[in-house]
Amino acid sequence: MSLTPEQRRLRAQVAANARLSREDPRDITAPARKAALERFEREVDPDGTLSPEERARRAYHARRSYFLRLALASSRARAAARLSAERGGDPRLTRHHSRHRRPGRATASAPVAAAARPLAVATRHRRHP
Repeated sequence: MSLTPEQRRLRAQVAANARLSREDPRDITAPARKAALERFEREVDPDGTLSPEERARRAYHARRSYFLRLALASSRARAAARLSAERGGDPRLTRHHSRHRRPGRATASAPVAAAARPLAVATRHRRHP
């Protein structure tokens, strides 16, 4: 018997929460965080010629720059969605916004669209504490 998408999501949530009940989340994500930091260190010092202090300083700023660029792109996408909604369009259809907007999630620019959807769809991705 194949599972529905909802059942697969629930099965994955059960497994993730069971793992988190046994392990520290920081231990689980440590390899990914280490790999991300190493990526920025390789970016700023591909030949490995800088001192560890200077490499760390530059990697910090490269990482900060990367996440600030992401924040800027997100801000522009939200602004484009707001503008589209103000003009009567569907904010989910804007070029950048549609890739990142999770279905069923109400935003300040689209409360009417969320209210028009069935409750089960509108609350599908809500996280519970």
